[in-house]
Amino acid sequence: MLVLGSANADLVVTVPHRPRAGETVLGGDVRTLPGGKGANTAVAAARLGARVVFAGAVGRDGHGELLRTSLADAGVDTAHLRTSDRPTGTAHITVTPDGENSIVVSPGANADLRESDIDALPWQDVATLVCSLEIPVPVVCHAIRTAAGHGVRAVLNLSPVTDLPDDVLPLLDPLVVNEQEAEALGTSVDVPRATVITLGADGARLGDRRFPASRVRAVDTTGAGDAFTGALVRELDQGVTLPEAVGFAIRAAAWSVTREGAQPSYPDLADLSGERGRPAVRRPGRGR
Repeated sequence: MLVLGSANADLVVTVPHRPRAGETVLGGDVRTLPGGKGANTAVAAARLGARVVFAGAVGRDGHGELLRTSLADAGVDTAHLRTSDRPTGTAHITVTPDGENSIVVSPGANADLRESDIDALPWQDVATLVCSLEIPVPVVCHAIRTAAGHGVRAVLNLSPVTDLPDDVLPLLDPLVVNEQEAEALGTSVDVPRATVITLGADGARLGDRRFPASRVRAVDTTGAGDAFTGALVRELDQGVTLPEAVGFAIRAAAWSVTREGAQPSYPDLADLSGERGRPAVRRPGRGR
């Protein structure tokens, strides 16, 4: 599996409520954790046993080392994680007592990715590509087109949502979006070969089929959507059907929201086997 996307240092602070315009809110101590939609997805899939190659960029700084270490510790191949002269991307995250979050991303080195980086990837050894944004859109589009040319299945978590060229959406199998992103796309969600819509507390939807979600006590929803995508693609890469993969992904996302942070909260297979409980998702499509 090849994961293309962002790698950020998450600067996380708990707050009693989101600040309104012009309001100053006192929060807790800042925690610096490994994150970024791409790196999160890669770690989520690797912890569940997938063989993962990650393509992205970090800076020559402590945040870059933090991300390299987190990816390597999860078993992700970082041979195609490039070092940029720009600083490592950061995400400034506020978390409220109900576990919901608000995020501002500074892309940094993520914006330094080029189409030439895509051409250098080991396409002959890849069965599945999963992309997310927070990196240049032309690079993502080039990767999806290249995957199609090599007979590689392409999956895209279109977050943050943006317009894509008309030839790209039909190549996706599936497109993964949450409710808000699906609403922004309108009828475009019908163009990919399949579209998975995460529904927060209501689970997920694939076409006309809904996958229910049980309630769990959410501690932090940061990275839950990436846990969902990583688990989904891990299953698809193993040859599992898309409906079965959606059910598995809901369980993985559920586990993540009951723990703090993004990458540190992701389960392994033992966590989801029933040996230590089998929580269902509360908010798989919210957060990053």
